[in-house]
Amino acid sequence: MSTIANDPIRAYIVSEFLAGEDAEDLTDDFDLIESTVVNSLGLVRLISWISETYSIPVDDIPLEPAAYRTLADIRDFVGRAAPAAV
Repeated sequence: MSTIANDPIRAYIVSEFLAGEDAEDLTDDFDLIESTVVNSLGLVRLISWISETYSIPVDDIPLEPAAYRTLADIRDFVGRAAPAAV
């Protein structure tokens, strides 16, 4: 598991959606959507953050929740869309 120090995606999710929780408790396969950690408004915030942080045009970012279900899913997308980022 990545530590928060070298995992900006995990750090963002913990700071924005799980304030006060230990980042190390958020596993790569935890379902952020089903657990409602990330709801529809949170998904918009997450997409905006990904676009800004990784310089990925919003038009190139999928809007379906399945692309953001887990940390692993998010990392996979960012790795494909902005290979130098991950």
